[in-house]
Amino acid sequence: MSLDQSIKRILRDTLVLGDEVELLEATSPLLGAIPELDSVGVISVLTALEEEYDIVVEDDEISAAVFNTLGTLTEFLEEKVS
Repeated sequence: MSLDQSIKRILRDTLVLGDEVELLEATSPLLGAIPELDSVGVISVLTALEEEYDIVVEDDEISAAVFNTLGTLTEFLEEKVS
């Protein structure tokens, strides 16, 4: 499973988005475009990513830019797991 597919699965499961998450592309906006991705949603997604990839995301690494699009979230995760 590719990294972006894994992120889509985590977004779907964590935010209970359903199959519409499969329509997301790298340029698809996340923060502000998905109502479920509020402050609690961001924490839930980060927790799921940390558990899935055995990483630690520090508070100072989190910004709106990370959750701007599916692509920016994927790039962030690629850097964390490499």
